[in-house]
Amino acid sequence: MPKPIQLERSLSLTQLVLYGLGTTIGAGIYALVGELAAIAGYYAPVSFLVASIMAGLTALSFAELSGRYPRCAGAALYVKEGFANNRFSTVVGLLVISAGLVSSAALVNAFAGYVHYFINVEQITVIIVVTCLLGVIAAWGIAESVTIAAVITLIEIGGLLLIIGVSYPGLTEFPARWRELVPPLDTGAFGSIYAGSLLAFYAFIGFEDMVDVAEETKEVKRNLPLAILLTLGITTVLYMLIMITAVLSLPPETLSASNAALALLYEHHTGGNAALIGIIGMFAIINGALIQLIMVSRVFYGLSSRSQLPKALRFVHPSTRTPLVATFLATGIMLVLALIGTLSSLAELTSIFMLMVFAAVNLALLKIKRRDPAPEDTIVFPSWIPVAGFVVSLGFVISRLAQYLR
Repeated sequence: MPKPIQLERSLSLTQLVLYGLGTTIGAGIYALVGELAAIAGYYAPVSFLVASIMAGLTALSFAELSGRYPRCAGAALYVKEGFANNRFSTVVGLLVISAGLVSSAALVNAFAGYVHYFINVEQITVIIVVTCLLGVIAAWGIAESVTIAAVITLIEIGGLLLIIGVSYPGLTEFPARWRELVPPLDTGAFGSIYAGSLLAFYAFIGFEDMVDVAEETKEVKRNLPLAILLTLGITTVLYMLIMITAVLSLPPETLSASNAALALLYEHHTGGNAALIGIIGMFAIINGALIQLIMVSRVFYGLSSRSQLPKALRFVHPSTRTPLVATFLATGIMLVLALIGTLSSLAELTSIFMLMVFAAVNLALLKIKRRDPAPEDTIVFPSWIPVAGFVVSLGFVISRLAQYLR
């Protein structure tokens, strides 16, 4: 019997970091600045810092697990190894798939709305064309599709750097005004900082998608954990610079009153039209959809390769070396969801499911570490990391469920 065709290990550390940045630095940051300013005011940068630490705990758990088990369908695999339960593992994998498909469908809808604003074309036509195009790109080859995603990611980062650059006069005020951004110990500001960090936390989610291309990564035990850490670090620096620049340039009340705070910031410092920022935001939206599609197809493939889903999903095309059936299935479901269009409540629910997945992964790592505390050639973090990651994730689940059920 011929050996099944395997996925191709073609992703370098640089490509992997850009892939991670593409799924983490999405269009959300373009809308999040105003919302965060409304909640935390001048302490919004501190909220971002607290959120990065909270997200970083689970990111470190994923980084360690990706070195221990460098295979596709990461979260599902980690839960299987931790709890030795195939059914629980499959449920976790399907939750990750559901979250990715709902997210990508919502992004395609948002992109179609932007296109309709600029060009008089039916939204349904844009949804169909764009979704099919994303499916073709994802099926083309992992190096090719990630390269396209990386180019768009550079455009996104370029947009943020452009805003930081034109806002430089505001940033120069930091040495004289830094005390405005640091809450005194004797105030009630910590409540608003915590509330802001709950919102900012979601701007750091995306690292969990990186582990799903483990079987297509070169020197995976070194590159994948390192890429997760670099992605989190770069994202934190960019977000902090953007938020510091924003609140030092415009009062938080002004930022919170705008639906496009970064565009407002650009117009404030340049006096010009911010259409370019809107276009870059469109690139960010579609890039997020592409990366989610790649991730979902790899989770389908990973579960199938371990006989947890039908074996047809493990088929890898001999030329493209991509999971073709899994990619087309993911594209088809994404298209249906995008055409249905009523995704807001479902998206809220999937965010809760993903936090449950984070909690389960942290617990799985804790169990694995007790069995095998120091494997060779693998980065290992202290046991308090998954414990703290579990507590934070569970806390978010409880707070989101309380909001959802009100």
